[in-house]
Amino acid sequence: MLNNRTEKGPDRRPAILVCSYDPHDPAGLAAGDADGQPSDSGSARTLTVGADDPGALADLISHKLAKAECQAVLLVGRTRRSDGFRVQMRAENRGLTGPAKWSDTAPALARTTAPVSEMVQALNEAGLAAAATSDSEEDAGSHLLYRILTALPDDADAPAVALLRVPLALEPSEARRGVAVAADAIARHLPLMPRERLG
Repeated sequence: MLNNRTEKGPDRRPAILVCSYDPHDPAGLAAGDADGQPSDSGSARTLTVGADDPGALADLISHKLAKAECQAVLLVGRTRRSDGFRVQMRAENRGLTGPAKWSDTAPALARTTAPVSEMVQALNEAGLAAAATSDSEEDAGSHLLYRILTALPDDADAPAVALLRVPLALEPSEARRGVAVAADAIARHLPLMPRERLG
């Protein structure tokens, strides 16, 4: 089947960067195609970033957001505290290990900019148990979420940034379906790409 979107012109759907940050997770949780190529389904173009050093990942993602290469970020990791999906609503100013602060001058908390309630609703409607939480878990995900959020500009048009936690015991196919559902829920709240940004 021909791709009508290609025939009519550039793809103006918003781009979401999906980052599965845990190098030890065998499930391949990130949505989209391999090698960071965009997927061609749903309400957004999905770009993927694989696991790396958390500091390098934070810098890479913040750079892509600053350059408007994507309009949203969905961090994906695991939860050990629930049998359902958890959308983490905030992150604390902590280093990767221990209780020490990551920055002495940054705020104590950073709140996510993504449509959390819509993500939770979409997951539940898809038959995937989900809830929002303010509780951080001690892993790279909370650290990444905090660093990316505190690097965002202070304006109403800040990109959507979320952290989705997947239950450890969930089958890989269902885990990936949950990631796709959450990404699509974010995409529905994003504007189309301006024409001047399209190559």
